[in-house]
Amino acid sequence: MHIFDEIDRRLISVLREDGRAPVSKLADMLDVSRGTVQARLDRLLSSGAVLGFTVRVRQDVDDRAIRAIMMIEVAGESTTTIIKRLRGIPELYSLHTTNGTWDLIAEIHAASLSDFDRVLREVRAIDGILNSETSLMLSSV
Repeated sequence: MHIFDEIDRRLISVLREDGRAPVSKLADMLDVSRGTVQARLDRLLSSGAVLGFTVRVRQDVDDRAIRAIMMIEVAGESTTTIIKRLRGIPELYSLHTTNGTWDLIAEIHAASLSDFDRVLREVRAIDGILNSETSLMLSSV
């Protein structure tokens, strides 16, 4: 597991705001060399601490997108295996472990109801998933 230091945390924070920032801009913002930024990026990616870079879209840009929260109950000790399988589903925007009745919480972003339905079926078909409950997010307030 990767241990983050202050530079890593600041780098990740800047990338969350602008995942397309050039290495030279990142270096200026962090007050480190370009080589340091590139080495940090390479290490964060190769260790799996950073999974990739993505575009963030305002929620009101595509009002047809289906967004939902899915709570997932996992059987026994299979959580790690299930997390690996879930990470392979592109519509799962984020995935979190939690306590209480549910073991995992997934945020789903789908382009259509048919895509949303497919994602639900894919998740529920994974061995070791005992139960799930999904709520659509209707509007942000």
